[in-house]
Amino acid sequence: MSKRQRWEEINATLWFTPGIYIFLAILLAVFTLLLDLKVELSQYVNVKLTSEARLTRILVSTLIGGILTLSAFTFNSLLVVLTTFSGQFSPRMLLNFVSDKKTQHVLGIFNGSFIYVLTVFLFISNTDDERYLAIPIITVFLAFLTAVTFIYFINHATTWMQVHNITDNMKEISKRIINFSILKEVEPYRSTKEMKLDDKEYPRDGHPLDSKESGYIQLVNFVKLIEIAKRDNLVVRFEYGVGEYVLEGAPILTYWKEKETAINELEYLKTIELGHKQTEIQDLEFGVNKLSEIAIKALGNNDPKTAINTIHQMSDLLTIIARYTHFSPFLIDEDENIRIILKEEDFEYYLYRGFAHIRHYADRNWVIITEILSSLKSMAKSMDKVFHKELWNFAVQTVKGIENHEIYYLDRKYLLSELSQLSTATDMESEYQELERAFDRKYEQ
Repeated sequence: MSKRQRWEEINATLWFTPGIYIFLAILLAVFTLLLDLKVELSQYVNVKLTSEARLTRILVSTLIGGILTLSAFTFNSLLVVLTTFSGQFSPRMLLNFVSDKKTQHVLGIFNGSFIYVLTVFLFISNTDDERYLAIPIITVFLAFLTAVTFIYFINHATTWMQVHNITDNMKEISKRIINFSILKEVEPYRSTKEMKLDDKEYPRDGHPLDSKESGYIQLVNFVKLIEIAKRDNLVVRFEYGVGEYVLEGAPILTYWKEKETAINELEYLKTIELGHKQTEIQDLEFGVNKLSEIAIKALGNNDPKTAINTIHQMSDLLTIIARYTHFSPFLIDEDENIRIILKEEDFEYYLYRGFAHIRHYADRNWVIITEILSSLKSMAKSMDKVFHKELWNFAVQTVKGIENHEIYYLDRKYLLSELSQLSTATDMESEYQELERAFDRKYEQ
């Protein structure tokens, strides 16, 4: 596992952020113990502001059980609710909630407070002449903090579990992938020139590099791969895309070189990180699939409002992908020489992956189908004209798929209205007229 992927995994678990809070709690406990036991801060203030050892011990021991019970009850109840939600919408919801920074900070406050009171409890004496100032003040402050955090956490959880917030959160994660991974690691090296794969120049019988293990392609160090390809003066082609599953022994890379010189093939394979699961670090399709999954589950649960909201979020994500991705499979070095040939994926591919499953499971739910057409219309108005043909073709395929089904008059009216507006936005009015006439002939019979 690479350093970057290891950091992503650690950052998404419940160990990292709460671990920082626990460490800070131990430092705070040491500091307050020094103030009360070494500096004896209590002798510099009014005796009424201090607390006896017995009362301090009772206070701290009470809060140990109270904080632990509060945190355990809160998270136990929430995990039950989230497990139910995961079954209804997506199994990834539980992981997303656990990896949410607000959730981790709350858990860190609960655990840090517990560790603090437990640590200071061990050093409070039973003698009647001992008096404390810092320990009771900090302990009471942490009790108030955990109580307020409890209220904050319940509010955060109930807000987070609203499905429209879940889909928006998933979309924002995908947007961060585009901004960080794609724009910084891939797009600067994409060729902006019109190029086509030439089978004569790059034939299929190149030098294959077989995968040493099975797994999903999780991460590719494109910068390193371009550097070593330039050094060895060769061109590398990916036989699989990021997020696809590769079997051990299958060719994962193919390369061509001008001279018959030996190269370190293992160095090339090390630029590709394989794992047992898909990750979102560089996989745009994974983010699209997550949203699609929410919409499908909502349709199965007879929840059209959630499905419609997810369709809107999907259209926003696809618009961003089209805006910032050039879809060229060629990555070049600083001398504009081709060094990497990616597996070809165009906007039509992402459009299909985003809406095809929703369209299929919507079946004869014409309201959902009409909403998909409405989203395509909105996308056409906000996207470059180069993508209009793909949007129109997808809409036409969707409409032709319902020709063999009976459809109510109002459903047909609103569906054709959205299709008409899409044809205007994509300059396909003539084709729309043919579709409308075909509909009229069918339903006039």
